[in-house]
Amino acid sequence: MLKRLLRGRFCLFLLFLLFLGVNTTAQEEKGKQLELVPYIKQLEEQFNIKFSYINKDLEGFTIQIPSNLVALDDILAHISSEFQIKAQKLNDRYYTLTTSTLVKVCGRVLDNFAENNIPGATVEVFGTSIAQTTDVDGAFRLFDIPRNATLKIRYLGFNTKYVTVDELLKGGGCPKILMAQHYEQLKEVIVYKFLTTGIIKETDASITLNTADFGILPGLIEPDILQTVQSLPGIKSIDETVSDINVRGGTNDQNLMLWNGIKMYQSGHFFGLISAFNPYLTDKITVYKNGTPSAYGDGVSSVIRMETRNELSDDFVGGAGFNFISGDVYGQVPLTHNLGFQFSARRSTTDFLNTPTYNKFFDRAFQDSEVTNANNVAVDQEIARSENFFFYDFTGKLLYDINDDHQLRLNFISITNNLDYTESNLSQLRTTNSLLDQNNLSLGGQLQSQWTDRLSSNLNVYYSRYNLDAESLFANQIQILFQNNRVIENALKLDTKYILSEGFDWNNGYQYIETGIKNFTIVSQPDFLSNITGVIRIHAPYSEIGYRSEGNKFVGRGGVRVNYIENLNTFAELLIEPRLNLSFRLANHLRAEVLGEFKSQSTNQVIDLEQNFLGIEKRRWVLSDDNLLPITKSKQGSLGINYDKNDIYLGVEGFYKKVDGISTSTQGFQNQNQFSGEIGSYDVKGLEFLINKKGANYSTWLSYTYNKNDYTFETIIPNSFPNNLDIRHTLTFAGTYTYKNLKLSVGLNYRSGKPFTEPETDGNVVDTSVFPARINYQVPNSSRLPEYFRADASAIYKFNIGQRVKANAGISLINMTNRRNSLNKYYRVNDDDEIETVENISLGLTPNVSFRVTF
Repeated sequence: MLKRLLRGRFCLFLLFLLFLGVNTTAQEEKGKQLELVPYIKQLEEQFNIKFSYINKDLEGFTIQIPSNLVALDDILAHISSEFQIKAQKLNDRYYTLTTSTLVKVCGRVLDNFAENNIPGATVEVFGTSIAQTTDVDGAFRLFDIPRNATLKIRYLGFNTKYVTVDELLKGGGCPKILMAQHYEQLKEVIVYKFLTTGIIKETDASITLNTADFGILPGLIEPDILQTVQSLPGIKSIDETVSDINVRGGTNDQNLMLWNGIKMYQSGHFFGLISAFNPYLTDKITVYKNGTPSAYGDGVSSVIRMETRNELSDDFVGGAGFNFISGDVYGQVPLTHNLGFQFSARRSTTDFLNTPTYNKFFDRAFQDSEVTNANNVAVDQEIARSENFFFYDFTGKLLYDINDDHQLRLNFISITNNLDYTESNLSQLRTTNSLLDQNNLSLGGQLQSQWTDRLSSNLNVYYSRYNLDAESLFANQIQILFQNNRVIENALKLDTKYILSEGFDWNNGYQYIETGIKNFTIVSQPDFLSNITGVIRIHAPYSEIGYRSEGNKFVGRGGVRVNYIENLNTFAELLIEPRLNLSFRLANHLRAEVLGEFKSQSTNQVIDLEQNFLGIEKRRWVLSDDNLLPITKSKQGSLGINYDKNDIYLGVEGFYKKVDGISTSTQGFQNQNQFSGEIGSYDVKGLEFLINKKGANYSTWLSYTYNKNDYTFETIIPNSFPNNLDIRHTLTFAGTYTYKNLKLSVGLNYRSGKPFTEPETDGNVVDTSVFPARINYQVPNSSRLPEYFRADASAIYKFNIGQRVKANAGISLINMTNRRNSLNKYYRVNDDDEIETVENISLGLTPNVSFRVTF
């Protein structure tokens, strides 16, 4: 009996221990974080029930069950409260769990260092107008928020934080949201702000234009990119266009123009009178005249690099406007917190609206020539002209931040000019019709990566296609001339930067470029057919070391670029191009610059007869072949001194540049050497001077450029003579003034005359013993045009239309004195073997008006 009693008591003791263990385990489970889905399965077994739910709706949730909750109803009520999940009982065995579409969400915003409260932080539901600021404890609470929404949390001095509502709910309760403080290490730099706001000269002697901060310049009411760069010393357009910019005596094809890393083969509208690039999305323009970084090849005269906005925008920004030539619209749209899209579009009104500006531009492009015979009598008085002309451009850019360290950018640009022009001689009853279709289409991608605190990279790939179709039907279609010029370019470039130490950085990279060019020509009478195609491939590794001393007493950069050029007609060519850029302090407010570079290019533009296609689009892209047209190579060195104190800037720079491998066919000769195709060189000795005085609301400046630019052709007599772009003296005096919301600017431009070649005067002017008859000329470029003088003015007034909508209206006057400036003069032989003189005349008095809104 005793044994049986003891055995029973022992069993009860074991049962008690077992119950205690199970209860302790349950209590422990209730006190720790559990994943929700496995916990629901435990409930199913514990209470012999079944839950119906969608797995993905509950995955990722974690829960901590209070120890005092034992009953099923209490546990389900807790789950519903924590995660806003509705539990519905269907019968004694089956339940459903569903997530709510609209939820309430709460949290506490803290710093991630000491977890201090951040009161006053802005918490907004991304993409909506719902927003709230945190209280003194850093807490916030939002109601009726979509479960799939994203919260954007901002506070001054901290990195913006994005967190999804679903993430907050999965944590349960009101979770902590930790924000990282924003640290930005700024390097001390020396820059010179001059002319107008938004134009800066950097330590490396490059010029930066920030269009967002751009002020006003004479004759400009909109920040036309390629017109603006012509305000800088040493950069002008001899024929008043943006498609023929001359930098230190070079031709336009010797400028490398990059748009978001893509080489552009077309840069202008209205045959060069208007820039083809939208300035309102273009964030930064950088111009190198010398001392170019080794990352850039091509362009023996200059590099003009244009970059559109590269940062995501939290809100939609954009604008629209019109002037007497065209209308445009642009914008940047945030799609998500890490994805955005930019766009711009512009179209001319020239084919359906005549304005004073268009009429002046039309005269300049199509009727700028006065044709006179040997007796100086006009021969085109009985000529009727009609035209149908329009242009457009549009761009797109997709901005995707993969994460904090990697950014992907996709770029697109399309530029088009279209012309149908008819010219009828009423006395001879002859009609000439010219058709022109010019377009540039480019696609590119950039991947910017920050691998470590010291190492970063930029991968750039692009495809670019330029096409020009030109057709002229002469003398009632008796003769037809058709030309096609096509350029297709594919390129890849990988650039890396490694910070070696506090003052040293090391840039390395590799660029591959494949350029194919086609030139196709048909003439119906006499029959002629030409189809020339070619491809050049360039492999270009490069390396460069940069150094910046403490206090920027010395800033320097030195590097080398190696170009290996394939597919030349004879053999491949290896070119080594050293680059040097030094800046050092001589005294307080006084610095010196020493710059030097070797460069080369394998694409050039040949120039057709001036009378072909109205003389307005006569250039054709061609490839070097190391035979008829060799690789163009340049060497340049310069020394400059800059002084900047008390709002006075003074800069002087002397330079010497020599360019080899040029041809008479690329230089626009209009004399006895026009068709000879001789190979030679030119060298330029020059001096650039700028003095600029700035005040709180005004800026005035005087710039002067001296160039002595001479050709050398060993097979031409004489073998040395002035360059076609030899403008010895150029002077600009201008100023800007700002009064409240009104900006005013006035400027004067003067330059000496351009060289040209006149016919002989001894009576044997036309040689009729050859066919076609030709002109006997004097010594090449032994005469000069009259001096050039132009006065321009502009005014812009800014005002607000609404809280977020700003507007401005502007008016400009080009050539206020209506001076008749001669830009060029050449001679030709007519059908009667008589000489005709053709003189190109500048823009006359040209007004323009604009109106713009931004939001």
